[in-house]
Amino acid sequence: MKTETFATNTTITDPQVLIDTFFKTFLDEYTTQEEQKIRSAWSYLIKKTGNLKRKCGLPYYLHPMRVACVLAQSKLSADSIIAGLFHNILDVDPECLEEIKGQFGQDVANICSGTAKITNLKINSISMQQADSIRKMLFAMVDDIRVILVKLADRLDRMRNLRTVSPEAQKAVATEVIDIWAPLAGRLGMKDVKNEMEDLSLKYSNPEAFQQVKAIVAQKKQEREEYLSNAVKKIHTSAERSGISVSISSRAKHFYSIYQKMRKRNKEPGELYDLLALRVICSTESECYTLIGIVHGLWKPMEGRFKDYIAMPKANGYQSLHTTVICEGKPLEIQIRTQEMHNIAEHGVASHWLYKKGTNKDMVKAEDLSIINQLRELRDEHLTDENFFAELKNELLGDSIYVFTPKGDVKELPSGACAIDFAYSIHSAVGEKIVGAKADGKIIPLTAPLKNTQIVEILTNPQAHPTQSQLKAVKTSKAHQKIHSWLVANDPTFIDHAAEAKREAEIQANTLHSKLIAEQRAAEGKRKRIKKEESNYTGRIRIDDTTNFFVTIAQCCAPKPGTPIVGYVSRNRGITVHAADCLTFLRIPNIESRSVKVEWDKTSSQSEAKENIKELQKEAQIKEHAKEKAIEKSKFKKLR
Repeated sequence: MKTETFATNTTITDPQVLIDTFFKTFLDEYTTQEEQKIRSAWSYLIKKTGNLKRKCGLPYYLHPMRVACVLAQSKLSADSIIAGLFHNILDVDPECLEEIKGQFGQDVANICSGTAKITNLKINSISMQQADSIRKMLFAMVDDIRVILVKLADRLDRMRNLRTVSPEAQKAVATEVIDIWAPLAGRLGMKDVKNEMEDLSLKYSNPEAFQQVKAIVAQKKQEREEYLSNAVKKIHTSAERSGISVSISSRAKHFYSIYQKMRKRNKEPGELYDLLALRVICSTESECYTLIGIVHGLWKPMEGRFKDYIAMPKANGYQSLHTTVICEGKPLEIQIRTQEMHNIAEHGVASHWLYKKGTNKDMVKAEDLSIINQLRELRDEHLTDENFFAELKNELLGDSIYVFTPKGDVKELPSGACAIDFAYSIHSAVGEKIVGAKADGKIIPLTAPLKNTQIVEILTNPQAHPTQSQLKAVKTSKAHQKIHSWLVANDPTFIDHAAEAKREAEIQANTLHSKLIAEQRAAEGKRKRIKKEESNYTGRIRIDDTTNFFVTIAQCCAPKPGTPIVGYVSRNRGITVHAADCLTFLRIPNIESRSVKVEWDKTSSQSEAKENIKELQKEAQIKEHAKEKAIEKSKFKKLR
């Protein structure tokens, strides 16, 4: 009997036949001792639930057996199989945990307890962000990753048998699975579980789209099988010539994948070219690269469709070579990988929780396995290694914690947040009236940091109000802002240190501004004094005690009254005056013998200085007028 048929078969109800069929199906997976332990667990389950029926009328124990089959397909340990059988037993007998611990061990009891926590969780994701928070919270809730694997098997079997519930319940469960559980399986690299969950979710959440895709895939089935068969023969023949032994399987893309491509590309299913694919399993990595060359020799590859996920694995550890070629005028996708890569691709993290045959219980080594976000390397890790899983959770959760309201709603808070932060996350009015808090039924200090997965209950009093100590304790910006606003408005003793610091900063800024203004005014005053001093100059040039001589101001440097000056005797212009740093002055021939000491003449009053300047300007105008007349006279003589 095929595993899948057995896992979904509802006609077998006899407990003894069920357990015997289980071991016939998974004959080589468990030792004699492990088989006895699993059979004992099955007997315990039948004793507890043998007379119970579900709403559909089928025995209660059928679902646990199917869950165990899903886990056995992933080749999980005997303890995981027993935990699958017991995953909901606490709903039947909440007091049986100690019995389970005594008869089947601490690991099984812990997994049962963890799955019970998740089962009782209220999952109601409205947005993608909330769904992601819930997925992270699921990791925060458990200390053994097998809890997640058991719960994934439980959800998968629920989806496989969803036809027995009402259409409303079908859509609700399908939405939960597509939002929470299928992405979670994908993040763990469990591609087979993810794909089946997505297809079943589409079937119940959007039956019309599911049937449309199904009809397209079913069209020309015989023609498609012949086409794929011819491609498989060519690959086999070419691989054998190169001395490579391969295993090839053909498949159509799963329905949800086709549906998503239709939505993203706005195309009908018939317009999608990558609906068919071949998977080739090689023995070694080097053979994979040899085979990709063989395939590209057989058919022309499509540009941009080759992906090397062996050299650059995906974040969840997936490795494979992907290419799309034109085979008989149609696109054909081909994936090439080793058997180990295939195990990771199909079962993800579950494939690394396999036990070696024997008694040492060492976990199978897996190098370069990326479980959540980055590549990781595991060396002989044990299935129950708490340090490893704690590291995994820290990597996934980051700096957040996830706690619950008594009604089961999830609240994400920053690490170190206290009950006051939790109260304000519910409602500001709850935060303002908080007087106490319980975590998992026990009173805790209001300022104590909350822990992952605690169920927090807030105690309030109408007379209570926010305090300054609460302001110091909170971590969330909402709680801090609300408490601060209340204290500013209602507490006359509250010293707003933040506001004081802000005012102090403003005062310092104002002081700096005032200082700048003062410096600017001082500089302006200095400029005015210099200008006033300049106005005291008469504008005349003094040589010793006299100013009564002919002076020419050089236009190359045009020195102004008050600036350092030098002078020399010119042949036609009297005393020519330059600025002391004028380069033209330094180039004058025999300047040493022709230089004279000159300086600006000063007067005792500003009015006198102005008059002197006016007089000098008038003299300059007279000289200019005389020069113009001399030029005109010279021209007239030439004309004559």
